Amino acid sequence: MSSSNTFVEQQPKTRIAPNLEFLKEVGQVAGVTLLSITMLASSVISGGLVGLAVTFRNLPDVRQLKNFFPEETTYIYDIKGKLLAGIHGEANRKIVPLDEISPNLKRAVLASEDSHFYNHHGINPVGIGRAALVNWTAGSVREGGSTITMQLVKNIFLSKKRAFTRKIAEAVLAIRLEQILDKDQILEMYLNQVYWGHNNYGVQTAARTYFDKSAANLTLGESAMMAGLIQAPEEFSPFVNMKLAKQKQKEVLRRMLEMKWISQQEYNDALQQEIKLGKIRSFQGSALPYVTNTVAQEIIKKFGRDVLLKGGMRVQTTVDANFQLMAEETIKEWHKTLEGRGLHKNQMALVAIDPRTHFIKALVGGIDSKRSEFNRANQAQRQPGSAFKPFVYYTAFASGKFTPSTTVIDAPVSYRDGDGWYYPRNYDGGFMGAMPIRTALALSRNVPAVKIGKAVGMNTVIDTCRTLGINSPMVAVSSLPLGAIGVTPLEMASAYATFANYGWQSPPTAIVRVTDSSGNVLLDNTPKPQLVLDPWASASLLDVMQSVVTDGTGKGAALDRPVAGKTGTTSSEKDIWFIGSVPQLTTAIWVGRDDNKQLASGATGGGMVTPVWRDFMQKALKDVPVMKFKPPSEFPRPKPVKI
Repeated sequence: MSSSNTFVEQQPKTRIAPNLEFLKEVGQVAGVTLLSITMLASSVISGGLVGLAVTFRNLPDVRQLKNFFPEETTYIYDIKGKLLAGIHGEANRKIVPLDEISPNLKRAVLASEDSHFYNHHGINPVGIGRAALVNWTAGSVREGGSTITMQLVKNIFLSKKRAFTRKIAEAVLAIRLEQILDKDQILEMYLNQVYWGHNNYGVQTAARTYFDKSAANLTLGESAMMAGLIQAPEEFSPFVNMKLAKQKQKEVLRRMLEMKWISQQEYNDALQQEIKLGKIRSFQGSALPYVTNTVAQEIIKKFGRDVLLKGGMRVQTTVDANFQLMAEETIKEWHKTLEGRGLHKNQMALVAIDPRTHFIKALVGGIDSKRSEFNRANQAQRQPGSAFKPFVYYTAFASGKFTPSTTVIDAPVSYRDGDGWYYPRNYDGGFMGAMPIRTALALSRNVPAVKIGKAVGMNTVIDTCRTLGINSPMVAVSSLPLGAIGVTPLEMASAYATFANYGWQSPPTAIVRVTDSSGNVLLDNTPKPQLVLDPWASASLLDVMQSVVTDGTGKGAALDRPVAGKTGTTSSEKDIWFIGSVPQLTTAIWVGRDDNKQLASGATGGGMVTPVWRDFMQKALKDVPVMKFKPPSEFPRPKPVKI
């Protein structure tokens, strides 16, 4: 039920010529109150009627309110619509239409602030006259007498400093506003604009904060208490002083009773109603801070920080909240387990991506977001060690000159590198002689990886990395195949996901869709994959990486389904990894220390990280059907290119 039907019907407005606008406004403002006469006299003494007219002409143009969009909170939801966080600047606000606001609250606010709202044309002569008498007696501005329309234009256009000149400006702007907007539009704008305390702007966020319900469901007692807040929200807040809040509630209810807008029984029932408070929500932390942090960074990059804080966007993420919580709990549990195994002060990160869409399904940036907000999943640049080798072998396969069966010699070798010589060594210090590439990668032999990198060209390997979205600085040195660069877990997960999708890639994202508060689509991340890698080379790499899990360093990651992955351990044991895929999910897990010191002697990705990965994936794939990777034979082999 609209407010215009609840109270007195609006009266038609009379339009006048623009050149008479000033005279009408002055007449309406000045002709009815002692306050206005006093202000007009002061204005005439200061500069005359012409000066006052110029002042009026310099007031803001209220016509812009036809398309006015106040600052509004951005809300972030999981993929199923569960609210994760509200992000805002100073104003925590959610806009709602007038018909979604309880009639109880409309009546209560009008009774408290402007009971003649539907009868006047922007100013209330009786209210202004009463205020004029009080102010004249006091010798200063003590009482406002402002209508709802006057309050609205003051809140949007004018300073909050009390002064006679501001009051007359309010009146003029109010008259102008009522000529372009109807009463319901003004009331809706007011209820969504007014400050309700505790950083809540607008009735919807206030209702959620004070009573944990929507504005549509407010009872009479709750509505009267909220209406009583408007004059001094923090002072009258029930969170601060329930006794004073109840007193203001009673004043509003008594006014409604006097106006015969409620019955005596309704008055009594409202006073007796038990008030169940919600909780202060502004600047409340996110339910999933690592996810919302990632989403916020994406929004800022696309739209800018101001739009994030004030634009009232509705953001649907790619993440299921329960799935994310499972990932976070897995990391917490394994952090304790690894501490018990000697990996003291360890930190961890996990990123899970659907290879078919490149949607992020889980992102854990540390062992505890409450202790550290640093998001290691997308901000920590760490060395991948041997987890970099698949980029080298993919490049070799894509050249058309190498296959998984190509023989490579694991034997001592040296390379001129700058002013000196580079002597690659294997992790165990020994050499194993001739072996196929499949075995070299499965056993994570360093020397064969360097030899293959040299054969295809380090710059070509770097080109592969760039194609896969790895943007960290790289130099074409002989040690590059051993992962002496900085990468993030998100970069590694995204790159491996492209391999798992046979070279088809979409930009990795935590956002499905962004709309404004009216439902207009601002961003649609429906996947539009592009083929960026050779499918045969990708399938060949997946085939070889399955051997890592069945016969090599990644045995600890074995599941009841095909897994393609790679372990990673830096020579100083500062960073250990496992990145692995099934056709439906790619997950990268990193373990290291924030101070970049050694984890422990003998710490490896194969020994320490594969059990974590396996535990997470068993939970993640519980109801997911088993799928096999496509064999290389399903794709045409690339023709050899000149290296």
